[in-house]
Amino acid sequence: MVLLRELLGETLRRRRRAQKRTLRDVSKQANVSLGYLSEIERGHKEPSSELLASVCGALQVRLSEVLAEVSREVAQHERGEGQAPDAQGRQVAVLPLPREQAAAEESRRRRHAPPPSPTIAQVRSRHRRGDVTDSVVRAAA
Repeated sequence: MVLLRELLGETLRRRRRAQKRTLRDVSKQANVSLGYLSEIERGHKEPSSELLASVCGALQVRLSEVLAEVSREVAQHERGEGQAPDAQGRQVAVLPLPREQAAAEESRRRRHAPPPSPTIAQVRSRHRRGDVTDSVVRAAA
């Protein structure tokens, strides 16, 4: 499964290393603890938008550039056939998009759902025709 926090962390690490900067340097400039920045880069923590903006500022890159890069990587994973290698060469599952998943879930629910209960008006109509008894009308009310 593709996790946004992992792709974001890999992108930030790539940018930092391309500048030949240390975690300590960037964490000091971004006013973030070294350990927390390390966890973000390893994909263990998901940064807030403020923290992400601070790290991007320390790296002197636009937040939009980082997000665009991450977005391209997510799109590559989505175009894959369910499995795609991540930055370390591991196979990761690509989850269906939320709309597709919701549509599949709704379809599955419709197939297995019991028929809807009749409304009181429908029951009374059947009672007038003599199809159901008084007790059925009372139970439906």
